[in-house]
Amino acid sequence: MVVTYVIFGDVTLTLRNELMGLRESSGPLSNILVVEFPAIGPAPFAGMLLADMGATVIRIDRRQVDRSKEDSVLAQIFKSDVMGRSKVSIDLDFKDPEDFEIALSLIRASDVLLEGFRPGVMERLGFTRDRLEATNPHLTYGRMTGWGQSGPISNLAGHDMNYISLSGVLSMIGEKDGPPSIPLNLIGDFGGGGMAMAFAIVSTLVGAREDRGFSELDVAMIDGASNLAAMIFGMRSNGSWLDQRGSNLLDGGTPFYSIYRCGDGGYFGVAALEPQFYRALVATLGVDSEECFVDQSNKSRWNEMRRRFEEIFASNTRQYFTALLSQLDTCAFPVLTPNEAIDHPHNRARGSFVEVAGVVQPAPFAIVNGQRSSKVLPPPFPGRDSEKILAILKEAAMKS
Repeated sequence: MVVTYVIFGDVTLTLRNELMGLRESSGPLSNILVVEFPAIGPAPFAGMLLADMGATVIRIDRRQVDRSKEDSVLAQIFKSDVMGRSKVSIDLDFKDPEDFEIALSLIRASDVLLEGFRPGVMERLGFTRDRLEATNPHLTYGRMTGWGQSGPISNLAGHDMNYISLSGVLSMIGEKDGPPSIPLNLIGDFGGGGMAMAFAIVSTLVGAREDRGFSELDVAMIDGASNLAAMIFGMRSNGSWLDQRGSNLLDGGTPFYSIYRCGDGGYFGVAALEPQFYRALVATLGVDSEECFVDQSNKSRWNEMRRRFEEIFASNTRQYFTALLSQLDTCAFPVLTPNEAIDHPHNRARGSFVEVAGVVQPAPFAIVNGQRSSKVLPPPFPGRDSEKILAILKEAAMKS
């Protein structure tokens, strides 16, 4: 027998409050309830950002993991799923009519539905726009894709590198005489995807605070990536940025905005763009009187300047230059490994990294009134909270 959880009126409000009670939160989004459909990459990252700011995020996992193995090696893998932190989880099978109705009941009580399928998948599962709007006419429906919901290649597979390739961004990154460099999957998946989606969701929630109707958000990584390069596109239009890699102010084209190898094999990043920081840098290095360093803007001297910087940094260790430069306004700092970044005194002082269930990870980045927005909780084992959520739904159904 199929049990349908149909929730109306005051019962919906009660259900909503009960569901939000599944997670203790004090962040600015603590009054927001999000349903996140199963996905990888940018959609879970958007959900993580919302959870970091206090939202209750109910992640619907596929019913494929044996919950009896929660203490197994598999559980250790899920503990390292940082993007699942602070979320709650129910496992469902959308092809099961009862589970389908359970998902609709959760959507009915929520502010946000977040999904990361290819275009058309939600519709094939039965979650059409008409059905979702009828279920919750106040829903913000975030749809995260690589190519978008429309366009000639919207249904093709892709990954971060593909999206930033067609956005024009990948062509800008890399050394002058080499191929483009892959910037991990930070630009498409996380910057142009998940972070853009989180911003779009919060903008919709805030902008329609008084009378919020149904909003469908089509957020594509290809669009988000190109927006991250908005300043560069503007500079191209006035001739201050060239399409040749390694030839510009911010891509290593200048010797005073470049990375240098130290004598011990470590690297040092020099970003002394402004004249006052450049003067402090060369003076501290003791080379301010050398002809190639006298006039920062003299491009005819840049090759010689770069060669001298290479010689200088190769002459001593990264630690030496860290002690020499990093406490001054020279805009020159060591390139740290992840372990070194975790242990850096500045990051420790700010609490920039936290350890959760044995996993060291970046802390929520927003500090609100002097505090990180919300306590970080371990990611859930898939389906961990199913019984609690089902009990809340059944009680609400009995009252309807």
